[in-house]
Amino acid sequence: MAALTSVSAGSSLQHRFHSIPHTCYYLSAKECVAYGLATTVNKRFSLSYKPSTLRIRSAATKPAKSPAEEDWSTKRAFLLEKRVRSVEAKEAFRLQKENNFVILDVRPEAEFKEAHPEGAINVQIYRLIKEWTAWDIARRAAFAFFGIFSGTEENPEFLQIMESKINKDAKIIVACSSGGTMKPTQNLPEGQQSRSLIAAYLLVLNGYNNVFHLEGGLYNWFKEELPTVSEE
Repeated sequence: MAALTSVSAGSSLQHRFHSIPHTCYYLSAKECVAYGLATTVNKRFSLSYKPSTLRIRSAATKPAKSPAEEDWSTKRAFLLEKRVRSVEAKEAFRLQKENNFVILDVRPEAEFKEAHPEGAINVQIYRLIKEWTAWDIARRAAFAFFGIFSGTEENPEFLQIMESKINKDAKIIVACSSGGTMKPTQNLPEGQQSRSLIAAYLLVLNGYNNVFHLEGGLYNWFKEELPTVSEE
């Protein structure tokens, strides 16, 4: 029998299931992490609610782990081994203007169109769920239940689109909203994973030779009032 984890009746999550009859939702591991249901990223779970308790049961049909889903410690160690360097926003701007660096914005297309660094190229690392299999419909329902109507999934075409847009010898600065960091802190001894660091890991893993990472993300780019354009 699969192991069960119970959530106490007073938890905030259980209140979200209040007055719902015996129901089952299926979420990916990433979605479970996003909702605070689990800290692992290598399983799928089914969630069943009864009035007294919420139970999280590991499902029997979990997919093989993709490179993007590797543990952060594995990705960080690889990035450090390959000497992937993080740069601040002003340095990224200088490198773009003086050394022909490409700023790769891996945020969703809608966010990119709203505002992005001038000259940046967009290849989203995650995309809106596109398929309509029973699994995808269940994932949409789970997102919608939590008030999220635009669930995302790993973009399986990320590397293919990258190769069509950017040469593997190009000098690239990967950027997302928050940036994440490889620097250890007291609370985060291994730093903080982000979409841009996941993308950097995938690029280096697949033969891109000059990959940098935007420390502090595009939040800092906009905060520094560096050249920004909008397509809306």
